[in-house]
Amino acid sequence: MKYSPLIFSFSLFFLFGMTLHAQHDHGSHGHGKKNTKSSRAHMTSNINQNPATTDIIDAYLDIKTALAADNKNGAAAGANKLLMAFEYFDTSELGKAQKEDYNEIAENAIEQAEHIIKSPMDHQRMHFEVLSADINDLVALLGTNKTLYEAYCPMAARGEGAAWLTETEEITNPYFGSKMLKCGKVQRKIN
Repeated sequence: MKYSPLIFSFSLFFLFGMTLHAQHDHGSHGHGKKNTKSSRAHMTSNINQNPATTDIIDAYLDIKTALAADNKNGAAAGANKLLMAFEYFDTSELGKAQKEDYNEIAENAIEQAEHIIKSPMDHQRMHFEVLSADINDLVALLGTNKTLYEAYCPMAARGEGAAWLTETEEITNPYFGSKMLKCGKVQRKIN
């Protein structure tokens, strides 16, 4: 059977997304062990140019910026914005498998956002670790029209290391804020 290059490309994109999706447990509520360290150091990923994810990513970046600035209330406001972005996200253009994956990611990301809204800062940061993996999975699944960078801090997640997405190459660590603001490195550029 012959496969078109488009189907082959989609299959590779899907497998890449599922690989990222398998790196964390959506049912752990952010308290279990996970492996968010990437072996893709200094790579560039060209992801679908999808503007539909912009509101979700912008809200996520608001949370990241607030946590880096040690701003608990700002993180909660960003999490509220994220809840609204997920509520208004249009899934009508997604295929069946994509919609199922999206719904699983969204369900967990919403749970993390709800915890960020009502938690003290140290707990907000724990839930942000899981939320970061969810948003990374969302970008792999649906794409983005934004240029993003995946950064990694080996000291985060109680010494296991954790990644996050950011809009600049400059490291502002959301897991430690002012205590270790510059701890980390950019692993890859997305778009």
